Amino acid sequence: MTRAPRPDFLVIGAPKAGTTALHAALAQHPDVFVSDPKEPKYWLCDGAPPPAWRGPGDKHSQQEWIWRADRYFSLFEPAAQHQVRGESTPFYLWSRGAHRRIGEDLPDVRLVAVVRDPVDRAYSNWMHLWSDGLEPEADFVTAFDHEAERVRAGWAPFWRYRELGRYGEQLAHLHRHVDPERILVIRYRELVDAPGATVDRVSRFLGIREGMVDSIPRDNSRSFVPPGWRPRLFGPVVRGGATLGQFAPPQVWRAIHPLSLGLLGDHPDAHRPRLDAATRQRLIESYADDIGLLGELTGQDFGDWLNPESRGSFAQRSGSVTRLGERDGSRTERAGRPARATREVSARR
Repeated sequence: MTRAPRPDFLVIGAPKAGTTALHAALAQHPDVFVSDPKEPKYWLCDGAPPPAWRGPGDKHSQQEWIWRADRYFSLFEPAAQHQVRGESTPFYLWSRGAHRRIGEDLPDVRLVAVVRDPVDRAYSNWMHLWSDGLEPEADFVTAFDHEAERVRAGWAPFWRYRELGRYGEQLAHLHRHVDPERILVIRYRELVDAPGATVDRVSRFLGIREGMVDSIPRDNSRSFVPPGWRPRLFGPVVRGGATLGQFAPPQVWRAIHPLSLGLLGDHPDAHRPRLDAATRQRLIESYADDIGLLGELTGQDFGDWLNPESRGSFAQRSGSVTRLGERDGSRTERAGRPARATREVSARR
């Protein structure tokens, strides 16, 4: 019997927590079909276009949201009969409306929630937007503290550096609409430190074969653009271009946008500075209660997130591609080897 075109699983979690890397790894699995685009964002909408977000670049990015049911479900039509079908929109964990819609319309769907140290996630989120030329604030902590002001001004969810990392309260709400047995919570550090065991764990959860994926691509990270005269001079140009981008088709903007990286300077090997312990400790206070709640809901220990020492970015910790040959979860690295999956320029929303 032909199956109705609809997803069997959703990769959710948080932006900059490794969902792109997991999506790309699953895309290599012969028993999996993943959507193109990676992040349709359909369940964020309610049969209507997305809200008119007003942050830098928000209007352009909304052109890529798929909110019509016919367009969304047709994404899964090319899947083979034996393949499980899925898509990866991290914002589904954050969105209370998405929880209700998913629970009502996808009663059998399985959810894989990827979570990351919330302070490191927020810092990576800020750096992504800063290095794209869209974040006007050169200091991460200042931008973090501006969240309430930006929410009131109608900026899109990706600017909510603090709120996106409160996974405990998000998961608690999700449990009201989706059976916890159909939700698998995995950690960013597991993808980096034990990729083979982690992908196999996801495969078991989805009911597909283990040991079929031999590499995990680097996540969609940006090279760090240090503050200086280039971002001060050209950042407003990039943000102005992003505003004009709302009037251009997405494929045209994607072809032009990489120029912004050149305007801001070419730093292909630059890593963002690690947060000092005092700064991390201050920011941890925004999450301490929620980290405890997440531990209660999952039965996992997230106490390491309370440590004021940062472990660094995906690239710093794993190299370009991490091999999955060690099935016991240990890893070997082949730094410099290019990832087999294409990095998505549009993955920032």
